[in-house]
Amino acid sequence: MASPLQRSAMAHKRAASFVVEQVLGIDVNDRYALLPPDLDQRARHVIDPADSYLEDEPTVKELFKELVPTRDGVVSYATELFPSASWVRRYNLNTGITIGLVVVPQALAYAALAQLDAAFGLYTSFTGAVTYWMFGTSKDIVIGTTAVGSLLVGNVVSSIRESHPDQYSAPQIAHALSMLSGAVLLFFGLLRLGWIIEFIPYVPISAFVTAASITIMSTQFPVALGLQGVNTREAPYKVIISSLQKLNTMQADAAIGLSCIALLFAIKSFCSAMEVRMPNKKRLWSFLSSLRLTFAMLLFTLISYLVNRGLPKGQHKFQIVGKIEQGFKEASVPHPDTGLIKAILPELPAVAIILVIEHIAISKAMGRLHGYTINPSQEIVALGMANMFSPFVGGYVCTGSFGASAVLSKAGVRTPLAGLFSAMVLVLALYALTGVFYFIPKAALAGLIIHAVCNLVTPPAKLYKYWELSPIELLIWVAGVVLAIFDSLETSIYVGVILSVAVLLFRIARKRGTFLGVVYVKRVGDDKQLSPTGKDGLSSRQIFLPLEHRGATNPDIKVLSPYPGVFVYRLSEGFNYTNQAYHVDTLLRHVMENTRRMSPEEFEKESDRLWNDPGPRVYENDSGLPYLRAMVFDFAAVNNVDITSVQGLIDLRNTFDRHAAPDTVEWHFANVHNRWTRRALAAAGFGYPTSKNPEAVRNWHPVYSIAATLTEKDWPIIGSSRRSEIEVDEERTAGARTPDSVGSSPTWGRPDGECDGRSAAVSGVDRPFFHNDLQDAVDSAVKDARSKDSR
Repeated sequence: MASPLQRSAMAHKRAASFVVEQVLGIDVNDRYALLPPDLDQRARHVIDPADSYLEDEPTVKELFKELVPTRDGVVSYATELFPSASWVRRYNLNTGITIGLVVVPQALAYAALAQLDAAFGLYTSFTGAVTYWMFGTSKDIVIGTTAVGSLLVGNVVSSIRESHPDQYSAPQIAHALSMLSGAVLLFFGLLRLGWIIEFIPYVPISAFVTAASITIMSTQFPVALGLQGVNTREAPYKVIISSLQKLNTMQADAAIGLSCIALLFAIKSFCSAMEVRMPNKKRLWSFLSSLRLTFAMLLFTLISYLVNRGLPKGQHKFQIVGKIEQGFKEASVPHPDTGLIKAILPELPAVAIILVIEHIAISKAMGRLHGYTINPSQEIVALGMANMFSPFVGGYVCTGSFGASAVLSKAGVRTPLAGLFSAMVLVLALYALTGVFYFIPKAALAGLIIHAVCNLVTPPAKLYKYWELSPIELLIWVAGVVLAIFDSLETSIYVGVILSVAVLLFRIARKRGTFLGVVYVKRVGDDKQLSPTGKDGLSSRQIFLPLEHRGATNPDIKVLSPYPGVFVYRLSEGFNYTNQAYHVDTLLRHVMENTRRMSPEEFEKESDRLWNDPGPRVYENDSGLPYLRAMVFDFAAVNNVDITSVQGLIDLRNTFDRHAAPDTVEWHFANVHNRWTRRALAAAGFGYPTSKNPEAVRNWHPVYSIAATLTEKDWPIIGSSRRSEIEVDEERTAGARTPDSVGSSPTWGRPDGECDGRSAAVSGVDRPFFHNDLQDAVDSAVKDARSKDSR
């Protein structure tokens, strides 16, 4: 006869089950038939007078209901799209002007890396300045041209112009690339998929940035030295070799380039030293240091003007920027054709990934520095909008600029609106200062770029830290840098990410679980009365450590099996289709080697044995080996399971049951917190003693955890305060009842004893083998194993 638990579980499914069973032949209540018929009576007998609790399984309807957006969610989504509405009245004019002075020289210099005229850098920085403040969530970010982003654009421009000669101009390619990148980023941002970037690890990005810095410096040294005939679009190692071979062809540009680099480093070192010597004026010296780019550009522009002003057009002592059209001369609606889009698509992933990573890394760093959090998805929206809008004013791809953002952060800006005022400075430069830009030496811009990217190279001290943290990842870093120098940046980022993902998958798929044993420990402290439960006044408790002494524990400590025939297994990296076979093989091998069969194998003839069965072991009848009684799994590291992993447990259970026949092996699970995981395991027949073996059920002794059901008046004392062990000991000394006194009375909780007097099972009594913690699971398994051995 079915128990009340079985009847209650079956009742609500009876109508649906009739249709399903008749049409498809599926018995939806089959697993409930395995529940022991007297499970509810035995549970009530153990926990009485506490209330029973039946676990409420999650339903597919709940799953899809969680995916349906609510009205509040829609309103919140719309509000998040325009975070500027909450702070638009607060801004900082002075800071905006300061950032403009920093952005202008960077924009002029970085455009050369993109193989575009200097004005395109100004267009791009203007775009980021006027769009980010509306959509961004960081007050310290400046979106504009960057060395790495410009270099990527230059690589794409070179690649497409080589494969499609005389078909597309450099501005056309740059505009189309920006538009496509913006569209992709905006799509991911609007769908709130910012969490995807977390799959791109830090190490390959660090390697990419270092490699990009080396690549940029290799391309700018020939410009800074005035070397002729160096193909800067080749692999960096070829550019370096070619530059060294042509050192004898240096021009007058070398005087400008080298002196610019020396001046920039000298100003930076001097200001840094003064910050240390005059800490009360640290902000002033930091501000002056941030303007060193502007100062150097003005100085060498003045020198260039004095040297070249009287010379005929086209005849100069060294290379200069030349004429820059006033205003937004390149502003137009881009119309990339299908052929250009197809040519750009293979290059698009690397560009989009680097834009996002560079921007999010800077915004997170600024947030940590100033104590606020950013919304990655919304930051991607802001980045996507800026890149979508950029080609309309003539710009190319833009992202967060580390140098300009650092200046903005140090200036104490309070809102992102400062970027709007830096845009005004850019407009002023485009309409009033183009005549001055004419005389800017290209060697000075190259020196500015070299100085800026030197700070992006990973220093040796940080590489040593990588070695201490993870030697394997340091090797990935080295591989990424080497590939970039000898091949390309795109190869570096792709291979670096693939290797990192491969290491992750290997760790998940081949991470060994741990067989645990028991150690009784005593906690020693300055206060010997910390928990006076032992004879010597010290606390004594049970902990679980690896049997093989793998880890950081003292190898001299003796770790014991919790009980002969009871095995405790802890999974370390989840449990899914990638690693279930490895865990199953580990469990099978260890358990078979450390237990003996309960009954002899029955084969009429040896040929009936499977071809891959080696036969009985020579020590199978050794009385020193115990019978297999129970398996205990610690699922603290497991959140979800899949069909493959559950099927692996089912197959393992069947193998162990044959090994332990005519008995059955108990399977206990600790720390299974996910409701869908509990449902999946229960559907596979785990979580309760099976009724297939009445003898095993008779030797099962239920163990449940119960707790007080608190009312609102109990919460101010218990729920809102964190009582230490010393406070609990003081209550014990005073005679107050605590949760440790469960066995004596269900009325514990408040020090004054005033509780509602009710208690209930913590977990569902219909899943007695799903335990709240590992201690409960082991105690229950050992209790039943001891009962079986005493028969």
